[in-house]
Amino acid sequence: MFNIKTLNNIAQVGLDVLDTDKYAIDSGAEQTDAILVRSADMHDYDMGGSLKCIARAGTGVNNIPIDKCSEQGIVVFNTPGANSSAVKELTLCALLLSSRDIVGGIEWVKSLYGSGDNIADAVEKGKKAFVGPEIKGKTLGVIGLGAVGGRIANAAIELGMKVYGYDPYLSVDGAWNLSSSIIHANELDTIFSSSDYITIHVPYVPATHHLINADALGKMKQDIRLLNFSRAELVDDDAMIEAIDKGKVACYVTDFPNEKLVGIPHVIAIPHLGASTPESEDNCAIMAARQIADYLENGNIVNSVNFAKAYMPRTGDPRVCIIHKNIPDMIARITGVLSSKGVNIENMVNAGMKKLADAYTMIDMDSPHPELISELESIEGVLRVRVLD
Repeated sequence: MFNIKTLNNIAQVGLDVLDTDKYAIDSGAEQTDAILVRSADMHDYDMGGSLKCIARAGTGVNNIPIDKCSEQGIVVFNTPGANSSAVKELTLCALLLSSRDIVGGIEWVKSLYGSGDNIADAVEKGKKAFVGPEIKGKTLGVIGLGAVGGRIANAAIELGMKVYGYDPYLSVDGAWNLSSSIIHANELDTIFSSSDYITIHVPYVPATHHLINADALGKMKQDIRLLNFSRAELVDDDAMIEAIDKGKVACYVTDFPNEKLVGIPHVIAIPHLGASTPESEDNCAIMAARQIADYLENGNIVNSVNFAKAYMPRTGDPRVCIIHKNIPDMIARITGVLSSKGVNIENMVNAGMKKLADAYTMIDMDSPHPELISELESIEGVLRVRVLD
């Protein structure tokens, strides 16, 4: 029986994925095998020695101490793409809100309350203050063509826009899903100089901190309209406010309000609604639960932020799963221990990436060898060993 702990309310359809014969959810057991979390801050959380994985029902993992988890051999999952429809729809809404002053117009109409029969005349006289351009025929720059950005780029093509896309890490699968009409930008400066509208869909990492800054804004067209539904830290708020004051930026729509932005003219601050749909919450919960189950039962890793993808179908053989440092000669040392015990390796997969300090190895054996755990754990650089029957 695996013990699962939830740190937020997780959609029931996700919890239903976990077989009650195999999983106990929030049972109060001292030993926790996995955690399902949404936005709860885990930076001061006591992980405990039994914790094997954490699944974030969402994309961003800023609330999880990734380095600490990696050091302890804890796999951290997220759910990319599960909320992509919700974020795509809100971003397309923001595209229209940024172009025509719909928000300002609605607020102005509210001020006419009590005018009686004069409202119709007032509307006809005052509506010109809220005029804005159509998006058809304009150029949209999409920074990041993953699960969300790719869908927005495709939708913008269907709406009659010219679309530039920038993503140096675009996967082959991602490329196959893009419209052939999207223009590939080799550098960000092309997006900055060519676009009438720019939308950002990249993860927040040190390299993307303040991706949109004073220098970037200076390279953009006059009356640029920007959308940020990824992470607050991608945009330098001070530089954005200055660009708005100078008339460079016609509108900035963000899903991340703060004290600096609220009340600033030409800023539309939405209360973090990007993934706030019942469908999105269900999809994220289901994906997170499935990833936990596949890892705990089979050792497979899909959509981890701190380990490379590793998948191997089960054949019924016992499987040993080893989390270890991504260093030379590690595989030789692991297989050396197995060979010394007369273990026959039926199947094996090793997953590591240059940018990751740790790697992962799964080996299917001809028969159970529980005594191997202590010997494998004694190898320098090995962080965690599990044997799955």
